[in-house]
Parts: sequence; C-alpha cells; structure tokens
Amino acid sequence: MVVDDFQGSYTIFGDLGLGRESKRHGEWVAQHVELMSPGVELATQDFSSSAAITLGAGKLNIINLSYGMPDSFGPNANINWSPRESSIIAHANGAAVVVKSAGNNAVAVGDAYQNKYDYLSRDLIGKPTALFAGALDRHGTVANPASLASYSNFAGTDPRVQEKFLVVGVTGGTLTSGGTNLQGTSFAAPQISAYATILGSKFPGASALQVTDQLLDTARTDTIQGYDVRLHGQGEASLSRALAPQTIN
Repeated sequence: MVVDDFQGSYTIFGDLGLGRESKRHGEWVAQHVELMSPGVELATQDFSSSAAITLGAGKLNIINLSYGMPDSFGPNANINWSPRESSIIAHANGAAVVVKSAGNNAVAVGDAYQNKYDYLSRDLIGKPTALFAGALDRHGTVANPASLASYSNFAGTDPRVQEKFLVVGVTGGTLTSGGTNLQGTSFAAPQISAYATILGSKFPGASALQVTDQLLDTARTDTIQGYDVRLHGQGEASLSRALAPQTIN
C-alpha cells in the first residue's frame, strides 16, 4: 500500500529507466516499488482520502509512507488523527511493515524543524514493525563506503529510533548527468518497502515482525563511512544478506 499524492497538480520530471516523464510524487514512488519487486500486488491511497487503511487478509502487508502526510504537522495533529493515520499507527504494532521516510531536514527523527514536528513519525517511534528510511549519497561498498546524504534526517539519540532506522543509497542526480532527478528519503522508503516485498516472496509464511527484524538484523555497517548508530541506525539495508538464509525467525 502506497499512501501518497496521486491526484495533486505538482509533478516531477524524472526517469527511472523507462524514459523521461512527468509524474506526481506518488506515481514515482509506486513505480519505484514495482520496478524493484516485479509482480507485487500494489494498492494505493491518495491523500484526498482519510479512510482507514485496509489490509489484505492472509498475506504480508507493507505500507509505504514516502511523503509528508497532510495531517502530520500542527499543534493538534497527534491528538486528532483521521482514521487513515490512526490505522497506520495501529498496523505498525505488528499487522504490517510500515516504512516511513525519515525526512529531508537534516534533523533527528522526531525532532522539530522550523518549529514544526512530523507527528506521524513521532507516533510511530517504538512501534515494533515501523521502519524509518534514511538516505545515503549512494550505495556503499566496503572498498568505497557511502555517507549519509546531506539532507537526510538521521536516527538521533533515541534508542527506539536507532533500533528501527535503516539507510539505503539514493543517487538522484540530474537527468543531464544520467541521474533520475528523484532524490530524498522519499526514494529511500520504496527501496526498503521493495526489499520487504521480496523477503515476503521468499518466506511466504513470515510475519511483518519477522520481515522487519530480518532487514534490521542483516543491515551492513561496513559499507558506511564513519558508521555511527546515532546517524545511520542499524546501517545500510542489504537485500542479499536478508535473503541468504533458508528460513527466518
């Protein structure tokens, strides 16, 4: 389930390898998930709907939250949620893998930026199947480790965030230089959502908690320059490591 902007007037000109197009934010995020996990059963919900998120029965459910939710900011947001946000928070208690983009303000998850809080992120802190997605400047290797992207929010000092924080490479870049023109933690989240989807295809009986823990437990720290749990949480998500065992616990 991708909850995002699918009907707004704002579009982004980019290219994920299928040609240059102008798409809404949610359309790019959904395409990102589909390209990384072909055959995924994709559902979407536009911001114009505040209806509760309905989960599919008898399957692994993943909720991707790449964009700032319209009701997330403001002095009363965290005490006056719509059914949409209330259901997302409830599903993060183990019913679904909830992947939330960390944010692009270079502050710790949960901290204020310009006197505003992302209350949805704050209410997801500590939930067992909520993951926060930060961005590296590229995919790292042992020989050439990556750094946290300058814009990316980071894990901070709260151990509850550190334990649920992952990073992945988001190169972005301009179209003229061969890049996608799509960057930010908005495009870190669908990578991790796709990883969770692929894990679910290999381990079809796995619960949301098992998939979440597998991604966290197999993250790499040796591909990150100056790894620090306060910046990078559990490290760079590694699909190959997550898929390696025959079973997961």
